[in-house]
Amino acid sequence: MSNTRITLRSRLNYLTYLAVLITFAVVIHTVEAALPLPMPVPGVRLGLANIITLLTLVLFGLKSGLLVSMVRSVLGSIFVGGLFGFGFWLSFSAGIVSCLAMALVLLLQKKGLVSLISVSVIGAATHNITQIALASLIISNAALFTGYYPLLLLLSVPTGLFTGLAAYYLEGVTRRMIKQSGMGATG
Repeated sequence: MSNTRITLRSRLNYLTYLAVLITFAVVIHTVEAALPLPMPVPGVRLGLANIITLLTLVLFGLKSGLLVSMVRSVLGSIFVGGLFGFGFWLSFSAGIVSCLAMALVLLLQKKGLVSLISVSVIGAATHNITQIALASLIISNAALFTGYYPLLLLLSVPTGLFTGLAAYYLEGVTRRMIKQSGMGATG
């Protein structure tokens, strides 16, 4: 009976943390979409909500990271007003592919071969490349890909650095909070 309570409590704590992470990701996504940023490429954002996706991957693994990424895209698009539009599909698809790429590189990070910041830069680059490749396919224009590819790859470095640094600092704080809540070890 006691083990059942502990398991139930751990599961409830996990779901609570996941709900909080999704909420943060949706809020960041929505606020970022509302801010007009002077970017050289239309539709490019800083990708601040990816801080939460990366943090979720580190703390809870791939399944949870994918869930945060997908729910953020859906709810964020509802709040911004573009559900199932062109931008939604670009964001949703790139979020999934980026999350998968970061999870793969996290295996190297856990072995000490790369930093969390490197994982983030790879995620940002994968996100940008996926979006531009998908947009080029949808509108049947390869010139769009070749024209924007170098610029998007270049922009992914500073955004990935910032996202990685933020996730790195948030990881320690969040792990301490989780430990204090009695949820136990994560990631």
